[in-house]
Amino acid sequence: MIAVAKTDDEIQNCYAVMAELRPHIKPDEFLPQVKRQAENSGYQLVYLTDSEVKAVGGFRISEWLSGGKYLEIEDLVAKSGDRSKGYGGALFDWLIEHAKENNCHQVKLVSHVKRFGAHRFYLQKRMDIEAHYFSLNLKS
Repeated sequence: MIAVAKTDDEIQNCYAVMAELRPHIKPDEFLPQVKRQAENSGYQLVYLTDSEVKAVGGFRISEWLSGGKYLEIEDLVAKSGDRSKGYGGALFDWLIEHAKENNCHQVKLVSHVKRFGAHRFYLQKRMDIEAHYFSLNLKS
């Protein structure tokens, strides 16, 4: 089953899997952070269950002057031990359909340059590499 996490319990149940991708977020910080991001930028969590949470995705829908409405996948992770079993792919496919249902022109995501396995996955899903993403750390 794939569902959008709406209740505090549903959001918190996504933590263990999300922490594999975002280990810097402490358990007691997760729920307030997700709720703050939801309020500030429309961030949402979607999760896939198969007796337990197997994969989690974080996304938001926004617009750019350059390309119109888009869905950005900010986080996508399958539970370790359950990778390469189709859970991440099913969640990715759900996100694509959700973008279409919301009249988005594109799906975008940023992936760290060293996440080669993720890059292979996204390329297999027919995504194109179309930009460089720059950042400037303002806090040491």
